[in-house]
Amino acid sequence: MTFSAIIILFTLQSSAQSEYLKDVENAKLISKEVAQLFKENKINEAFIKIKTYWPLPENEIDNLESKTIQSLNLVAERFGKSEQIVKVSEQNIKETAFRETYLVKYETTALRLIFTYYKNNNGWVINGFKWDDSFTEEFK
Repeated sequence: MTFSAIIILFTLQSSAQSEYLKDVENAKLISKEVAQLFKENKINEAFIKIKTYWPLPENEIDNLESKTIQSLNLVAERFGKSEQIVKVSEQNIKETAFRETYLVKYETTALRLIFTYYKNNNGWVINGFKWDDSFTEEFK
């Protein structure tokens, strides 16, 4: 009985990440694809793509996905139809980390998507992903 409980716990805490990106150019492709999927409201597909490269426990990513779907259902009602994606910025810490920011433009406002990547000995992984409506922070 105890042994099966340990196996279940280990399964729940296992990492969703199964692949590495070979370079920053591949990371840029993932960011752009996920931003486009957000624009098209294909959130499940976006998170499937993210999971592949994000060494976070799968249940945490699934929880974030569920909350995102719930929230974005309200976004369409309040902000109107999604219109386009715009790449806002990218920042690079030489051969260590890379961050890209996109906006998903709606009729009345925009959502900001921030992708952070980290390079370990095996390649590049997603180190963080968040979205919010605080795009005004992008003014410099």
